[in-house]
Amino acid sequence: MKRGPFVGVGCVVVRDRALLMVRRGKEPAKGLWSLPGGQLEHGESLADAAAREVLEETGLKVKVSDLLGVYEALGDTHYVVLDYIGEAVGGAAEPTAGEDAAEARWVPLEEISTLDCTPRLSETLTAWKVLPK
Repeated sequence: MKRGPFVGVGCVVVRDRALLMVRRGKEPAKGLWSLPGGQLEHGESLADAAAREVLEETGLKVKVSDLLGVYEALGDTHYVVLDYIGEAVGGAAEPTAGEDAAEARWVPLEEISTLDCTPRLSETLTAWKVLPK
């Protein structure tokens, strides 16, 4: 049984007013839409981990830049997730689900609130000014 706290990373990649999102294929939050991301590995920088997770889950290569914000998920397992800004720079022409993702795609910003997302995702992205109010 995991408990934590565990350090995770995520990546906010916006292109043409659409956000790169994945539908989680495994627990936690299996079946819910979220940002590509996952757990930091020993000896890995936060930015490298964010880029690796995007590539593993979507097939897209990203250039990771600034820290956008920190998200904390409390429950049976405690995660502290650092979300970075990313820019798609290569890899697959379009997102393709891989590893932990059941689906990966560009979601128009105005449609995100209609998806079944991980808890507080829409509110957090709005607070971080990724989504309009």
